[in-house]
Amino acid sequence: MIDLLFSKGRQFSIYPLKVYWMGKNSLSPLQAGVGVSSRNFKKATDRNRVKRILREAYRLQKSPLKEILDHSQKQLSVFILYNGKVLPEFEEIFDKMELVISRLKKYITEETVEKTQ
Repeated sequence: MIDLLFSKGRQFSIYPLKVYWMGKNSLSPLQAGVGVSSRNFKKATDRNRVKRILREAYRLQKSPLKEILDHSQKQLSVFILYNGKVLPEFEEIFDKMELVISRLKKYITEETVEKTQ
C-alpha cells in the first residue's frame, strides 16, 4: 500500500514536511505514517525522536480531519516525511502540522464538492 501511495498518490510540501496522500484505502477511514531520512539524521535516536514529535503533533490535531472523513464517507492515506536537517522543536512541528491538516481538509472538501456536481 505504501508503494502505491508514493507512486500514484498526490503530494505537497510545507517545509520541513513533505506530505504524500491518497484518497482510497481499504483498511480504515484514516491511515497515517511518518518517516525521517537517515541521510539527514545518522543516529537512530535522532530519527526516532523526530518521528515521535511528528506522531504526537499529528495525533493532537487529527480529529477535525477524521470528522470530515466520517461525515463524507471518504477514506484517506497519508504519509508525512520530515526533510529538515536539524532536530525540530515540538512547537515548530505542531504549527506546521496544523497547516498540513488544514490543507488535507481543503482537498477532501474540494473532492466532495466536485463529485456532487
